Amino acid sequence: MTSLVHRESASIIHTYRRLPVEFVRGEGSRLFDREGRSYLDCLSGIAVTSVGHSNARVAAAVAAQMESLVHVSNLFYTEPQVRLAERLCELSGLDRVFFSNDGATANEAAIKLARRWGREQRGPDCHEIISLDGSFHGRTLATLAATGQPEKQSAFSPLPPGFSQVPPGDLDALAAAIHPGTAAVLIETIQGEGGVLPLEEAYLTALRKLCDERRVLLIVDDVQAGIGRTGAWFSWQQLGFEPDIATSAKALANGLPIGACLATGAVAKAFRPGDHATTFGGGPVVCAAALATLEVIEDDELLANASARGAQLRRLLSEPAGVRSVRGRGLLLAAVLREPVAGQLVEAGLEEGLVVNNVRPDAVRFAPPLSITPAEAEEAAIRFSAVLGRLGTPST
Repeated sequence: MTSLVHRESASIIHTYRRLPVEFVRGEGSRLFDREGRSYLDCLSGIAVTSVGHSNARVAAAVAAQMESLVHVSNLFYTEPQVRLAERLCELSGLDRVFFSNDGATANEAAIKLARRWGREQRGPDCHEIISLDGSFHGRTLATLAATGQPEKQSAFSPLPPGFSQVPPGDLDALAAAIHPGTAAVLIETIQGEGGVLPLEEAYLTALRKLCDERRVLLIVDDVQAGIGRTGAWFSWQQLGFEPDIATSAKALANGLPIGACLATGAVAKAFRPGDHATTFGGGPVVCAAALATLEVIEDDELLANASARGAQLRRLLSEPAGVRSVRGRGLLLAAVLREPVAGQLVEAGLEEGLVVNNVRPDAVRFAPPLSITPAEAEEAAIRFSAVLGRLGTPST
């Protein structure tokens, strides 16, 4: 391990604060380090490996596609890409898809599409995107400009213009911010990187009405909360509204890099050939992986499992005295601690064989595979309580 740390330090640009574990294998909800020690993975690569590590059906689909066609330019047709687009339209209720490589590039596509639509429908000055304080939409310059976290932005100014933020949940502030140059409002139904902060259903339905009244598009960044994580295919489907544009990534191909920007037909037609493109987006292998992932979620009834295990985890994680509250939906949860020891808890958790991460000084994120079993959820809570005890935080 020491040698690997030195080699990494000498060869990789230092953009990550890594934890002192080298994982070499995964199976279901378990990760294994080089010494063979097992860890219960309650992070899933940050809401990515939703059907579990090394899922046999996903692996078989990838292997089969690798043997026939790995890559071809998007100047040509491929069956896996079209099949996946059809499936995502069916599941989301939206009409068209643009495939990219990850969540940030999916959000870039959404921003470009909204601006193209704004100029066509409302004039050349209609291009502003309003997002929310505390939001996170990516690390590219445009998605960083849309992100409502100044500490992530300050080192990279000047950021692209045409973005502004308002407080989450404050409909009056949002209404006041909308002006003739506003093309779209961009939100997450749960601010994952902002601390696992869910927006209220009443706010979201009122926001949809406001956008309709003001003729502004509503974009949902569903990169972290989508593909079953909250107990629905897409998080907004439980919340009484529909977006004009939505983005997906993370869990879509169970660990292979893919992103998707979905839109209604009326909005999607604003893009024309040449307006946007990608080399690798929607490649045959990742689309085969995504199709298999969606099949596993459906066949194994993982939407229902996400709801049930989410309720179980919420109840169990609320029991230790050191926990102030548990927030989130489905299997995207945060245990809010009474003391700001989340960072120490994450490191101590590894010693207890528990993988989680801190999203705030007092908040620990749980985002296990959607396939987590009742016994594994109980085990996660037991290990979490033990870690609290080790830190001197009341665990009972």
